Amino acid sequence: MADFDLTRYQDPLVIQRVLFTAKTIAIVGLSANPLRASHFVGFYLQRHGYRVIPVNPRESEVLGERSFASLRDVPVAVDVVNVFRAPAALPGIATDAVAIGARCLWCQFGVINEEGARIAEQGGLAVVMDRCIKVEHARYAGRMHWLGFNTERITSVRSGLQ
Repeated sequence: MADFDLTRYQDPLVIQRVLFTAKTIAIVGLSANPLRASHFVGFYLQRHGYRVIPVNPRESEVLGERSFASLRDVPVAVDVVNVFRAPAALPGIATDAVAIGARCLWCQFGVINEEGARIAEQGGLAVVMDRCIKVEHARYAGRMHWLGFNTERITSVRSGLQ
């Protein structure tokens, strides 16, 4: 793994293309627990116009959407498979992402697996790895705020100061 170049999976042009063309995002490992990062990311993505499909066999519904046990059970086309799972699960998830015809395999912070990236790439998917889809969306859509919501404020000047 010494020659594994993670930076090739963090290309800003690929990230922007994926974010600005995707409509449906399947989140593998999406939790109904609002304290989990996956839930917050899913909530954020919904608020910004994406259809979020939960993929978690432990949940029946998350964020108002039916949850599926696996990617292969999802009955609609998926643009992005966003992964909140342990790195060891990535090869299987990548195989499923290829099988359903997804366009991108997006692996959250810490979800790094060379074999999973190879499987997805060989299947024709764009791969983003060790990046948070919410953070990247906020960066490129101009909605960066510590709570993750657009404050509508575009200046750094405080009100009342001359």
